[in-house]
Amino acid sequence: MKMNRRALLLGLAATAAPVMASARKQVWKFNSLRKIGGHPAQAYGAPQLIRSGPGAAVLFDGQDDVLFVDGHPLAGASTFTTELIFRPDGGAFEQRLLHLESDESPPAAPGKGTTRMLIEIRVVEASWYLDAFMVGAGYRATMMVPDKVFPIGRWYHAAATYDGQTFRSYVNGELQMEMATPFKPQRPGRTSVGARMNQVTYFNGAIHQARFTHEALPAKAFSQRLP
Repeated sequence: MKMNRRALLLGLAATAAPVMASARKQVWKFNSLRKIGGHPAQAYGAPQLIRSGPGAAVLFDGQDDVLFVDGHPLAGASTFTTELIFRPDGGAFEQRLLHLESDESPPAAPGKGTTRMLIEIRVVEASWYLDAFMVGAGYRATMMVPDKVFPIGRWYHAAATYDGQTFRSYVNGELQMEMATPFKPQRPGRTSVGARMNQVTYFNGAIHQARFTHEALPAKAFSQRLP
């Protein structure tokens, strides 16, 4: 099964570039397991469609549930905003919600690429804190603030932005951390939701929506639909 998943991801990469490079704003609603934001998706494990909190969502069990989506929605962007509406339900310490990865030549194994963007959380007992991360040629930025924690079991809006100079992270519109970063636009690629692309660090909870914009939005312009 692992080899089949790897083959799927490498196959998706070949078709991602024309679709993703031209879209400057995408809204991904998690109301299907076969298509996300208009892009083909493939589910592994047993993620479930639910209606809870802000509306339709996909529930991940933190063990083997993951969605693979055809494309990298921020490919080519020199500035960007990533937004995610989700509910963490506890579980393992390290959990990956969103993994955007650029294709490489020669191809890298899924999850082993050198250019990617991530939204993760760290769970400590009944609380969590945000980890926003990106890496590529000439830059590597990890933004975690362990003393800024939030209770599990509630809906949250997380965001990461880059304005051409500074990488910033937010929870519910409140700044968590910022870091000067010499970011370079990433190449087309692929996305995993609910786990790292090589099927580790699974997320335990639900995801309602993601929004990707090729512009650094101010917090007041974030899309927040929380119960």
